[in-house]
Amino acid sequence: MSQHPMKEFYNETFYMAQKQLDAVAETMNLDAGVHERLRFPRKSLIVSVPIKLDNGITKLFMGYRVQHDQTLGPSKGGVRFHHDVQLGEVAALAMWMTWKCSLLNLPYGGAKGGVCCFPEEMSENELERLTRRYTTEILSMIGPEKDIPAPDMYTNEKMMAWMMDTYSNFIGYAVPGVVTGKPVSVGGTLGRVEATGRGVALTAELAVQKLGGFGDAPTVAVQGFGNVGSVTAKFLHQKGYKIVAVTDAKGGIYDPTGIDVPKLQAYVREHGSVEGYHPGDELDLKDIFELDVDILVPAAVANCITESNADRVKAKIVAEGANGPVTTEADRILDAKGVYVIPGILANAGGVVVSYFEWVQDIQHLFWSENEVTNKLTYLMTKAFDEVFHTALERKVSPRTAAMIIGVGRVAEAKKLRGLYP
Repeated sequence: MSQHPMKEFYNETFYMAQKQLDAVAETMNLDAGVHERLRFPRKSLIVSVPIKLDNGITKLFMGYRVQHDQTLGPSKGGVRFHHDVQLGEVAALAMWMTWKCSLLNLPYGGAKGGVCCFPEEMSENELERLTRRYTTEILSMIGPEKDIPAPDMYTNEKMMAWMMDTYSNFIGYAVPGVVTGKPVSVGGTLGRVEATGRGVALTAELAVQKLGGFGDAPTVAVQGFGNVGSVTAKFLHQKGYKIVAVTDAKGGIYDPTGIDVPKLQAYVREHGSVEGYHPGDELDLKDIFELDVDILVPAAVANCITESNADRVKAKIVAEGANGPVTTEADRILDAKGVYVIPGILANAGGVVVSYFEWVQDIQHLFWSENEVTNKLTYLMTKAFDEVFHTALERKVSPRTAAMIIGVGRVAEAKKLRGLYP
């Protein structure tokens, strides 16, 4: 595939997403025209988001919303508030959402959005003004039948309620289905908060069962102890797995005898970080990737396992709690070492699965019990894991390539059937 002139999307993360697509397109012998259409987003919007800060000063932030594909249905994807948000990153995340939704057989395409800011330095009032103004600026792109945002990095269910309220005020009536990840009292679903971490833990368990040879208490290291990492650790701990190491942005701990995860969660709620937790030894953030454990869960940011440290990864299973934590070059190294990498489009798909359930409930105005949500999530995640596992065996490819073959294949087939308008 020749180099495309659309330079505005290019950054390291988007380039990685494209390279993953290009590699699987070659493996699949994907139609060149379909391949070309999938390499770039369908629609991208860059907006100015001016708000008045608490000190009376007006400050302008840059916001983005990218819809990668809508072949299978409306696009779906989170909104992140972070100082590194830029168009290329958002486009990459939207592309991965397309494959994730397709792999899990959800009637969605992928989207993503965000605002470049330092949310940890902003007051709640400032964050509300930022959320509502951003929603207003992207209003033309979103809607229950068009594009459904959700929480992501540094956004939460309260912000989703603000987005839903802002959209509803413009429309003239309550539209709970415009976003997911809302509080239950305004149309959210039970089981959404823990869905992503529950899915990561489930896929890690399934990998242990399929691969075998791990003993009664597999050891686990978790990089990132936010919503995804902490919930993953919680569920694996409940299943008898031994969580031996945890890091977050401020510090890390290592205890080969096993960390009491509920106590650690309580400590983090009080202190805001795992830093200083006892018992356990202090762990340098970069060293977590090199620990001799059965399962490594990178649940923080993209591009943290690279060609510079992949050869020192000793884990037998890497379950991607974050989006894109393993670079393309690192992927090849881990595959050659025999490390079983559960790709993010499978491992962390629990969030979008339960977001889909929330959207369905909002449209039907009929809500399910938490057991119903959990059982349906377990069924879809297990089915997708089995499909990926068997495709990898049959095609003699890595789990990531197998997941991409399935996800890209379903979108490509739908594009061929729908044709190219006009």
